[in-house]
Amino acid sequence: MLPAHLNRAKATVLVVDDSSAMRRYLRLLLELDSYQVETASNGTEAVRRLREGFSPTIVLLDLEMPGMDGLKTLRRLLKLQPELKVIMCSGVDDPRKVQRAAALGARGYVAKPVQHLYLSAAIERCLGLRVSADKKEAAKGSVIVMPPPPPGA
Repeated sequence: MLPAHLNRAKATVLVVDDSSAMRRYLRLLLELDSYQVETASNGTEAVRRLREGFSPTIVLLDLEMPGMDGLKTLRRLLKLQPELKVIMCSGVDDPRKVQRAAALGARGYVAKPVQHLYLSAAIERCLGLRVSADKKEAAKGSVIVMPPPPPGA
């Protein structure tokens, strides 16, 4: 078995966010962890890339985007690649949207502003690189929710 850092170096993350500043920020955080990073500026572009044969290891998907929102994009991505691992990312703290994303097949949810530690943990758990103490949490259909940063952080 390869060490986790060698497995991580091979993982490709597709970041889908309508904010160019957020795409740059997430790319920086992910590249610090040795992930290969591709980006898409909206859901339509992400779906098109998968239709054209792109197969990321994991997708980090913004929930609130103009046009095709994150939930609609999630549905379409999973229709194309049912085993795709998707982590939702949003500045909107709405438990109903987290539950809806989980019901549609999202594997995780990270709150904005995104903290590097939480992002790394969510991706590692999603990829199975970090073993959870609670095996129920690791079961398919569960969603990893990373908390928002503390006030003043």
